[in-house]
Amino acid sequence: MEIRNIAIIAHVDHGKTTLTDSLMRQTGMFAEGESMDSNALELERGITIYSKNTSCNYKGTKINIVDTPGHADFGSEVERVLRSIDCVLLIVDAQEGPMPQTRFVLKKSLELGLKPIVVINKIDKPAANPDLCEEQVFELFMDLGASDEQLSFPVVYAIGRLGIAKRKLTDESSDLTPLLDLIIEHVPVASTPGFAEKPLRAQSFNLAYDNYLGRLGIARIAEGTIHLNDNVVVLHEGNEPYKGKVTKLFTFKGVGREEVSEIVAGDIGIIAGIPDIYIGETIARDANVELLPAITVDEPTIELYFLINNSPFAGREGKFVTSRQIRDRLKKELEVNVGLKVDFASSAGDTFKVSGRGELHVAILLENMRREGFEIQVSQPQVIIKEVDGVKCEPFEEITIDVPSDSQGVVIQKLGSRAAMMTSMTQTHNTIRMIFEGPTRGLLGYRNQFIVDTKGEGIMSSRVIGFKPHAGHIDHRDVGSMVSMANGKALGYSLANLQTRGEMYIAPTVEVYEGMVIGNTMKGEEMPVNPTKGKQLTNMRAAGNDDALNLVPPKTLTIENGLEIMSDDEYLEITPKSVRLRKKFLSEAERSRNKRGVDSSNRKIA
Repeated sequence: MEIRNIAIIAHVDHGKTTLTDSLMRQTGMFAEGESMDSNALELERGITIYSKNTSCNYKGTKINIVDTPGHADFGSEVERVLRSIDCVLLIVDAQEGPMPQTRFVLKKSLELGLKPIVVINKIDKPAANPDLCEEQVFELFMDLGASDEQLSFPVVYAIGRLGIAKRKLTDESSDLTPLLDLIIEHVPVASTPGFAEKPLRAQSFNLAYDNYLGRLGIARIAEGTIHLNDNVVVLHEGNEPYKGKVTKLFTFKGVGREEVSEIVAGDIGIIAGIPDIYIGETIARDANVELLPAITVDEPTIELYFLINNSPFAGREGKFVTSRQIRDRLKKELEVNVGLKVDFASSAGDTFKVSGRGELHVAILLENMRREGFEIQVSQPQVIIKEVDGVKCEPFEEITIDVPSDSQGVVIQKLGSRAAMMTSMTQTHNTIRMIFEGPTRGLLGYRNQFIVDTKGEGIMSSRVIGFKPHAGHIDHRDVGSMVSMANGKALGYSLANLQTRGEMYIAPTVEVYEGMVIGNTMKGEEMPVNPTKGKQLTNMRAAGNDDALNLVPPKTLTIENGLEIMSDDEYLEITPKSVRLRKKFLSEAERSRNKRGVDSSNRKIA
């Protein structure tokens, strides 16, 4: 049976997973209701976080499909997948056109010499313009230096949610047959004759875990055939080779996997029995074979500290609260999350410096940890500063903004104050598209403000474009913190008075402690308050004393918006049931001493 290997790549929310699900249903691999997005967080957020493998059979050909994430923070998931396939389906929204992540994933594909198939999706949208979208895609290929062969890309028009594809807009179609036929025609066969007889070379590009089998390597068999019970050697540049024995082999079938006795050249499968297998390693029978090209990913752009939870409420909700448990969990994460870096020796034993690709990248890790029962505190995210040719540099991003015309002024003003420069502006109907370039540091904490400024009608996307000279001082925090100076339960009477000074993060009856941040202040100053203060009761009655309290619903703290709104002297406390902001120094006296450079022992801080 011939094998074709493809990956589906696109900007976030352009319809990758929906199209994959429709392909699987048409070929009989999925039952109604089954989806590639199976992780609880993916279902809740409606985005793909982890790349996933599946396969289907069409006209006697096995098509291995890898569904990839679309968010820039999970770019490392895409980069390693591209090494394992022979063609990509580039999905582009017919209304939005190419977006920042479209450029990122396409650039990586073209650099590897892949020849994409372009799928212009969502052609049924009211403002869809497939012809303009196709022109913009061609211009993007040109900008990225595509070869003549890559520029002659085939185009398919699709409505992924309905499972319809057509070669021309005027064609009649009721299913995805035109797309499947194009895959058979355009995607090269994964293995040429004679490859299966060559010495074994396979490369792991992803990892999985099984409670019974341990760590599993998801690998593409480049040459040769791997058999059950084979003795293999694992090679990694710069490391000593080590041996393993294949105990189980699986290939992908629909949302599940199928146990097999061998996997041939060109196929993608799961290998069990190599407990220390890692991404990018070459699996062979002979230690003298040539290594397959290493898998590299872009470096992290932000860093923050993970600490044990030492707040007054520590240990109330979590099962895993010690530094050893947090260390073990981070080590486990490093095995599968190649975009993450952890410095275990950065400071004290209960503090770990974690570097990631963006706030969402770190927030997903923290959300998974809290659901597993961890309690943890994290510091404010900071961009990674480094020297390039003796010049202090920081990460810069290209920001693409789509907003209604009446919101463009406030967006330009806010981004301008954050050191972002506009590079282009275009208008389609009532929507303005603006492209900015600015430091990542200036974007930290802006996304929530953007939603408010555009009344929820704006779309904002960004991608890292590299390290550029430091942009200087940026002061974009225009709110202060409202800090509790008492322990106890917050009362509605007190919160009703405090809400006139800013936005609250807590509701009545919520337990608070001294040093906990319960809201923000509009004037940008720190304000100690007593949220537990009740109404003074007397036996005298007066008109208006018993008026009903008019409480504004508080802003719900989540991990993402907590990372955005926290200041540099605060920690975000994360437990299985709660997300709280707190000051690093809980008492006002300690905070005052710290500002003066004196620690709690009255010694001068260096």
